Amino acid sequence: MNVVTAINDFRRMVSGPKVDAGHRRATVIAVAAQKGGVGKTTSAVHLAAGLAQFHGLKTLLIDMDAQGHVGMSTRAINRGATGETLSEVLLQKKRDLQEVVRPTRIDGLWVIESDRDLNTTEQLMAARIGKELLLKNALKLARTHFDVIVIDCPPNTGSLTVNALVAADRVMIPCDLSLLSLDGVTGMLETVETVQETLNPQLQLLGLLRTRVDRRNQTVNAAIEKTLEERYGAALLRSDIGIATDITKAQLAGVSVFEHAPRSRAAASYESLCLEVHERLFGHARALYS
Repeated sequence: MNVVTAINDFRRMVSGPKVDAGHRRATVIAVAAQKGGVGKTTSAVHLAAGLAQFHGLKTLLIDMDAQGHVGMSTRAINRGATGETLSEVLLQKKRDLQEVVRPTRIDGLWVIESDRDLNTTEQLMAARIGKELLLKNALKLARTHFDVIVIDCPPNTGSLTVNALVAADRVMIPCDLSLLSLDGVTGMLETVETVQETLNPQLQLLGLLRTRVDRRNQTVNAAIEKTLEERYGAALLRSDIGIATDITKAQLAGVSVFEHAPRSRAAASYESLCLEVHERLFGHARALYS
C-alpha cells in the first residue's frame, strides 16, 4: 500500500461526522517533564514504538513539543506527510485530529509530528475559551480507533503541557539522577495535582522513570535513588534507562533502538519499560515476541 492510499484510507475510516466511532478505547499517556535533557522524547518514542511492536497495540504518538524531536527520531520510519499540521487542529482550523496523522512502517504505530508554528499556536490558544480542553476535544474520535495514545509534552508547564494533561489518563515523568531533575519532578507533580483538582480528576500518575542512569557512578546513583524512593516510593517504575551510545546512534539514523541495536542493553531497557507499562495499564503482560 502506498503512502497516499494509507493516509486516505485512515481518514475515511475515522474522520467526518458520518463515520461511526470505533470499538477501541485508548488510554492516553502524557510523557511530561519540567526540564529538558532527561530523555523525555526518547522515552515517549520508544514507549509508543514498543507497545505497538511488542504488544500488538494500535498506538498513536503525538509530538506536542515545538522542537520537533519526535519527527527527527522517527524520520526514517515515517511513510509520508499529510500536509496538515497539529497547530491547525489546536486552533480549530481543521475539523479533527485524524487529518494530521501519518503512518509509519512499524505495524500499528501512527505519528502526529509537531510543526514550526506550535510556539505561536500556544500563544494564540491563550485567547480561546476552554483553551485547556482543545486537545481533549480533538482526541474524542481518535480515542475510539487506538489502544494507546502517547503524548510527548514540551519541557515546561505551559498551555500545551496542560492540554496534554487534561486529555490524558496517565502521566509518566522521566527524571535523570540529578538534584535539578528532582526539583523538576516536584514541580511537575504539583502541576499534575493542580490539573487533577481543577480540570481532570481522572488523571493518574503512571510512574516516574529514571533515565540517563550512569551505571559507572554508583555512589551518586545510590544517593539520588534513595531520595527518590523516600519521596515517591511505589510511584517509581522498576525499569530504568541507562546512558547509551546506541540510543544516540538510533536517533541519528531516525529509527528506534529496537531496530538499530535490537540486542543492546538500551533496547532491553526500553522493552522492559514497555512490558511494565503494559502491566500497569492492563494488569497483565501480553507480548507478541521478545
